[in-house]
This record gives sequence, structure tokens and C-alpha cells, in this order.
Amino acid sequence: MRIGVVVLPEHRAAEMAARWRALEAMGFDHGWTYDHLAWRDLADDPWFATVPTLTLAAVSTTRLRLGTWVASPNFRHPVPFAKELMSLDDISSGRFVLGVGAGGGGWDAEVLGSPELTPGRRMDRLEEFVELLDLLLRQGETTWSGAWFSAVRARMHPGCVQQPRLPFVVAANAPRGVRLAARLGDGWATTGPATDDRQQWWDGVRVAADGFDLALADAGRDPADVDRYLSVDVPDLAVSSAGHFADVVGLAAGLGFTDVVTHWPRATGPYAGDAGVLQQVAADLDVMRG
Repeated sequence: MRIGVVVLPEHRAAEMAARWRALEAMGFDHGWTYDHLAWRDLADDPWFATVPTLTLAAVSTTRLRLGTWVASPNFRHPVPFAKELMSLDDISSGRFVLGVGAGGGGWDAEVLGSPELTPGRRMDRLEEFVELLDLLLRQGETTWSGAWFSAVRARMHPGCVQQPRLPFVVAANAPRGVRLAARLGDGWATTGPATDDRQQWWDGVRVAADGFDLALADAGRDPADVDRYLSVDVPDLAVSSAGHFADVVGLAAGLGFTDVVTHWPRATGPYAGDAGVLQQVAADLDVMRG
């Protein structure tokens, strides 16, 4: 079991660098940040860009794996984004992971002036987004045309440090997204169902994990080749106490997850909690990893 932490991109560089260094010093396996232009009720609060934030993380650490939790095509085109991803992989010396999903509604979906897409249309777009990113990051030059995106002799030199490309973790709860993760993902991530009932949430996670097994079988892939990430802060913050977090990790491991992801506790609002609990969790990381 590997354990990661999301740090929201809401702090100035000095504090963000200190947090990335702290995660590495505490022994966590991976660190992530959100890929939004604005997010929920924090839309009018400080919020910095994703790629520079992860660049800062890369130069502030030496071991911690880093990634987006998660990027989407809401405001991104695969060609320039692939160049940024290749650069992040280089700056981090091959520690970068792309977390990618369909994107939700709200701020990011409307900021460029287009109408918000239906869930089905967002999935259509995600499939193209992931397929084109996969091609771009695997080969030196790509020409491709789809319903949503195109590329004309897009160069990608010298390519990723990680070969044949940096890993993709496809975030999905619905069947189409799960099938995409099984087909093209190096990992699958889920937040589980939207419910305030903890038991219902775990029941839903179990159903989702079983569905992913079936999708892998349909895709002809070995389950051992695909990592499984569980975002554990639904319906409440998993690091509310070190004991509760250890219980959550145990339940996730029992369902076959290879990785869990929690959030750095904030003082108020979303993910409110005591940041000191992370230190307590860190003291038990070796035990939780089994």
C-alpha cells in the first residue's frame, strides 16, 4: 500500500515548497495538487496554476512521486499539455504521474465561454483527450484528427524520462470511464459514490472495484499491471485521527487498492482538520504499508 497527500494550490511559493518537502520528509509516497482554474466555494480565494505548482514540487523534492489530482480537458488541449507533462517528467527526473478525468461542471467548464457539456459528451471528449495524450507522449511526432482535438505534426522531443511514457491514472466512477481506465490507464482512481453514509460509501467502493476487475478482464489486461487509487476523504476527512486513517487504509487494502490518497488538512472549509495528524499518520506509514 502506498499513501499520498493532495495539497491544494492555494499558498504562495515558499509555503507550498515547505509542504512538498514536509511530505517527502514524513515518508509519504506521492503528492498531488488539483488541476482547476477555480474550485467550488474557494473560487474567490487564492488559487495558483497547476503546472508551476508541480514544477515547484519537483524542484523542492527528490523522491516524492508527483501528479495532478486530476487534470481534465475542461480547459486544456492535449498538444500543449503533453509538452508541459513531458517537461514535468524531465524536471522531476521521472517522478511524474498524470491523474486525468472527464472534468465536472461549474467554473472550469464555463470559463472559456462554451456551454457546459452533458456527462456523456464529457466522456466522449475525455476518450479523445486520453488517446491523443497517449500518442503524443509515446512518439516524436503526431498527426491526428478527432471530433474534439487535432494535432498536425506535433513534435514531442526528447520524450518522457519514463518510457514508453509517464504513467496515466484515469479517474472514473461510471462504467465508460472505468473501461477507459482499464484500456489505457496504468492506474485507476475512484472517489467512490457521493453519499454521507460511510457504510454505503464502502459498499459502493466495493462494487466499483469489482466493476474494474471485469473491465480489466474485458480489456485482456493482467490486474497486477494496473494500480488502483482510492481517494479516501469522502464522506469525511480520513485523517481526522491516525487511528481512523489506519482503519481506512486497511479497508482499502482489503478491496485490492494499491494506493490511497488523502488531503492535507485545511484550517476551515473543505477538508478542515488538524494538520498535525499527518505527522501521527507518518509515524505509522511502515505498518500501514504492510
